Amino acid sequence: KDTSVAPCKKAKESWVFLNADQNKNTSSSLLGSMEFFAGSLPTTSFNVTTKLIQLNQDTFDNSFSTNLNSSVLIEIPETNSKHLTITTLTFHTLRNVLPARNGSNQSANDNTINGVVVMVKLNGTTKNVSLSFDKFNKSLTFNPQCVFWNFSLFNSLGGWDDTGCKLKSNEKGKVTCHCNHLTSFSILMSTSIPKEIQDALDIITYVGVGISMGSLVICLIIEACVWKAMTRNNTSYMRHVSIVNIAVSLLIADIWFIIDTRTPIPACTAATFFIHFFYLALFFWMLISGLLLFYRTILVFSHMSKSTMLAIGFSVGYGAPLIIAVVTVAATAPSGGYIKENQACWLNWDKTMALLAFVIPALTIVVINFLILIVVLYKMLRRGVGDATQPDERNAVVVIARCLAILTPFFGLTWGLGVGTMIDPTNKGIHVVFALFNSLQGFFVLVFGTLLDGKVCV
Repeated sequence: KDTSVAPCKKAKESWVFLNADQNKNTSSSLLGSMEFFAGSLPTTSFNVTTKLIQLNQDTFDNSFSTNLNSSVLIEIPETNSKHLTITTLTFHTLRNVLPARNGSNQSANDNTINGVVVMVKLNGTTKNVSLSFDKFNKSLTFNPQCVFWNFSLFNSLGGWDDTGCKLKSNEKGKVTCHCNHLTSFSILMSTSIPKEIQDALDIITYVGVGISMGSLVICLIIEACVWKAMTRNNTSYMRHVSIVNIAVSLLIADIWFIIDTRTPIPACTAATFFIHFFYLALFFWMLISGLLLFYRTILVFSHMSKSTMLAIGFSVGYGAPLIIAVVTVAATAPSGGYIKENQACWLNWDKTMALLAFVIPALTIVVINFLILIVVLYKMLRRGVGDATQPDERNAVVVIARCLAILTPFFGLTWGLGVGTMIDPTNKGIHVVFALFNSLQGFFVLVFGTLLDGKVCV
């Protein structure tokens, strides 16, 4: 167990608090004193290495290259000067001290310092220095910035500036920068999707959710119109009860999704609770459909009354989601780890992993329904469909099987991509596909849940 993690976390929280004071430049002053110290050293070669700091001083003629603890490669080409002294001071944890604000944005929420902070001093001048930084978080790929600490930014509070520095490459876990001056350098990288991509995702999401909501309303209207004709036996009745509740759950979840954006914390907590509950209800009613399919194809000689089916359906379809949603909010809300911070209202991942209270049940149901489909398919191929059932019930069984065969992989893919966005939050492709598929769930429920039944369209 790494016993240094907790102290480092507490130290970072302390510096975040200090840097929030707009009247003091505490972290900037600390770096300034370090630079003053390094500039006051005698001109002799030496190397001092500790766990957190590496201090090097070397003399060279014409050109210089060094790899500092395999974390940053510094190269200075021809200088046409001799007997130069270069001092480098590498800080492995100064990223926990300095804020990630840069010259274009005083907020540090969207950026992170993703490399060591290295100070480079030379008793001469150069207009060409190359620095190759190893990334701390190699999964971050968006918007790398080659920066130096500018003490005069933000009314002398200090901040990162890219003047005189250019990005040369961003590949294989390294970022290479070229700068025309020497000072304290590092790299900033975006911890979220850039605004232009986020705007495109918002358009995809809201257009898709609009289509989804319209499709669900049409689905419910069709179900109301054909209800009496399509629910003459228990199997058909429970199938259409499941479809209606799937549509209602998804429609209410989509409505909450549309109205919840950036609300105050109490309202956001309520919105997150209802979105969580109704998305879970969607999956548990999918499970009811799977269990109904299993019951009508495997337990063909068993006869369950309509009232018993309804009792089981509503207990599982809404009871289980309610328990999970209530336990989740009760366990995580008191510690402030229930909802995302400074984002759209949804379950927290970084602090408490509350999102697992949705992901685990949803993907578990997808797996169960997939196994049911395999068993039912085997049964259909071996013995036919519903040997002891009436033609109308056999039709209902086939429709349920078709519906689950399409919607189960679809929902599994959709929310599997959701897990992908958590694992790799800066992957543009995963975000685009997830936004597209997730926002169109209602359309697929209409097509494959209702219109797929040929008798509905007669």
